[in-house]
Amino acid sequence: MENFNTEKLVKYEMEGQEILVGFPNFETAETYAAQNLGTLVELAFTDGNDNPQLNKEAGLISGKKHFFVQAGPEYRFIHSADPEFREYADKLQELKSDLKDESPEEKYFSNAEIEIAEDPIIVLKNNEFESVTSRERSKYLKQANVYEIGVAKPITD
Repeated sequence: MENFNTEKLVKYEMEGQEILVGFPNFETAETYAAQNLGTLVELAFTDGNDNPQLNKEAGLISGKKHFFVQAGPEYRFIHSADPEFREYADKLQELKSDLKDESPEEKYFSNAEIEIAEDPIIVLKNNEFESVTSRERSKYLKQANVYEIGVAKPITD
């Protein structure tokens, strides 16, 4: 299993279960569930705050995805684990360095802000860059519905 910090997982208790979210990708959640006698579940954050509900409408398990945001037809949220994220991140770094008028060395070697930002999400509006946000912050933007894969386990004392 990929090394990841389990301390970064967020824990919720509902329906007599402990549910953990915040996995970096679907495969890590799947492996964690298998190793910890848990089951994969889907959570939805649909009320603009941090009160999740069990909800399968995003089809995360069947699509083998770990995160999805729906905020209307004009918005698209691209998570750092999405294959196209790197392409957008590279374009944003080039644009930012051009605006700052950096040397080629600074432009291509020293500027790694998007890569090191914690769990970044690129927000597009009408296929144009709008902002970079975090997974947690996306719950409060654009009246978005945020869906995450989780691992449910019985509550143990």
